[in-house]
Amino acid sequence: MSEEPTDDQGAHPRADGREYRIGELAKAAGVPVRTLRYYQERKLLPPPRREGRIGLYSEHHLARLRMIANLLERGHTLEGIRELLSAWEQGRDIGTVLGVEQAVTTPWSTEVPVTMTLDELAALFPGGVGPDAVERAVALGHIAVDGDRVTHWSRRQLDATVTLVRAGVPLDAVLSAGQELQRSMDDLAAMFVRLIATHVVGRLDDREIDDRHLGELTETLARLRPGAQVTVEAGFARAMDRQVRTAIDQLLARLATP
Repeated sequence: MSEEPTDDQGAHPRADGREYRIGELAKAAGVPVRTLRYYQERKLLPPPRREGRIGLYSEHHLARLRMIANLLERGHTLEGIRELLSAWEQGRDIGTVLGVEQAVTTPWSTEVPVTMTLDELAALFPGGVGPDAVERAVALGHIAVDGDRVTHWSRRQLDATVTLVRAGVPLDAVLSAGQELQRSMDDLAAMFVRLIATHVVGRLDDREIDDRHLGELTETLARLRPGAQVTVEAGFARAMDRQVRTAIDQLLARLATP
């Protein structure tokens, strides 16, 4: 038997607040009934109180649906929302839990993408932007193509690539170097993640974690973010100093050879 309400089926008030049939709850929350049922199947929404074959939902259900909608708008997955709601039900401050999640998932990159036409991109690399080069750049994640529009993930990196090519480095060689650099960066990022997971997150005892610990973890992660970036930038600059000096010494030695 369907639980869909007819027009003359009103909500059933109780002493502790209003109650809704499933269609009424869906309308109040602004979601289809099938979505509400799906949330129940995924255990995102508690079962209703039942009067015979009729399910009655409370203001608590409506508040939870609105929270789910808010979290979806912020980019959370349904599985992630289920875990957040579980933590909330266990007495966690959901704001604190979200603070940790945001500290972990906030993008590290502050690069500004740039969009142009394929012709405009080709004009930056005369004779170098053929179908193979475009396909390779897409595979490497440098660009995304939508019809005749191309979006490069970083204006700064695009400018650097243009500078290298105009200096005489073939575009194909730049793409190869970028691929090798990305592998190195992935290894370096994995090392930092292991350090944080082992020495920051791993030292917390799951049985003793409370909102204070989660707040401290959020602050620690926020402090580590700029430190990791500075370490990489400073280390790369120092390595470039060594490599440039070595290359210049080798060039001078060649020039000095009769």
